[in-house]
Amino acid sequence: FSSSRDSISDQELLELSEQLYGVDHNKARPSDIAINPQHRAGPDETGDQQDRSPQPLYKYVNEELFSKPTYASFIKLLDNYQRATGREEEVTAEELREQDRFLEEVMKTELMKKLFAFLQGKNRYGSEQEFVQDLKEMWFGLYSRGDGERDSSGFEHVFSGEVKKGKVSGFHNWIRFYLLEKQGVVNYFSHNFNGPWDTYPDVLGLQFSWDGFYKEVGSAFIGCSPEFEFGLYTLCFLARPGRA
Repeated sequence: FSSSRDSISDQELLELSEQLYGVDHNKARPSDIAINPQHRAGPDETGDQQDRSPQPLYKYVNEELFSKPTYASFIKLLDNYQRATGREEEVTAEELREQDRFLEEVMKTELMKKLFAFLQGKNRYGSEQEFVQDLKEMWFGLYSRGDGERDSSGFEHVFSGEVKKGKVSGFHNWIRFYLLEKQGVVNYFSHNFNGPWDTYPDVLGLQFSWDGFYKEVGSAFIGCSPEFEFGLYTLCFLARPGRA
């Protein structure tokens, strides 16, 4: 940021993230999702790769949610990646169009407009176009997670998930989890944290296997819109780069 006057305080982060939460108009309603968390794993159980929950995590999801423009354009992006690190990603013209479409749809939401207005007020961006260009590089720009190959991106890691050294890396998105669980590719094992909320978005820390690869603790918002996560994580990345 250009000056300390434009830096973002912890208080501002707190206030803005609450505001973004408040304008997440596309989030699931309590009647849209029913989950079945089953076994609560203790600290000594999260690493042992035991399936302690015979039932799937999701009992029900109202799939009408997925026809909303931000959800539909988000879901189209999920099959654009090969999950193994160390293998260069090939990005097709169609995949680039899908990225543009998703950015276009999220920028129509009040949530992303509020985030942009805040960042513009902090002299970070002069125009929405500049912001969108930065979002594109930030989320879809390729970088290496191994062997020097351009094999990863922020979007792939956070939302789609990867496999690195035989373990699941990233994969923090509830929609992705639900769709793969429905296909029988993801197997829910247990949870070690269940957020205190009785509405959505909620937070769950969970253990699962993806095609035989294990995730020891994967935290996820459940029931938020794609733009809520996208906006919140963007704010974190810009406000506290390289920091907790």
